[in-house]
Amino acid sequence: MPHTVLVVEDEPHIVDSLSFLMKKAGFEVFIARDGDAALRMVESRPPDLMLLDIMLPRRDGFEVLKTVRLNQAWRDIRVILLTAKGRDVDRLKGMELGADDFVTKPFSTKDIVRLVKQHLGVEESTA
Repeated sequence: MPHTVLVVEDEPHIVDSLSFLMKKAGFEVFIARDGDAALRMVESRPPDLMLLDIMLPRRDGFEVLKTVRLNQAWRDIRVILLTAKGRDVDRLKGMELGADDFVTKPFSTKDIVRLVKQHLGVEESTA
């Protein structure tokens, strides 16, 4: 059974790009376009990993991350924060809330796939 990745992002072109990349890498992909939808999806089917934008409608990524980390049943979900803000204070806040990693937009598609595979313990193909 493939690993599941929940893409939580409100920018359509980024959603499309991340969804395509994750599917191409062999992951099952789910999409949420705001923080509330993300938490509903996590509750109904916890993903193995979340690509979580910080700036979201309804509930920001920091709030989503905090809620996920406070729920014992969701502690194993890997969370990679995505943000257009590259400030150290945002990175520090994300890591303090329990993010597994932090990626600043724009990001390299090759790097994001490598990072997701690394956090899920998926071997890189040598082809």
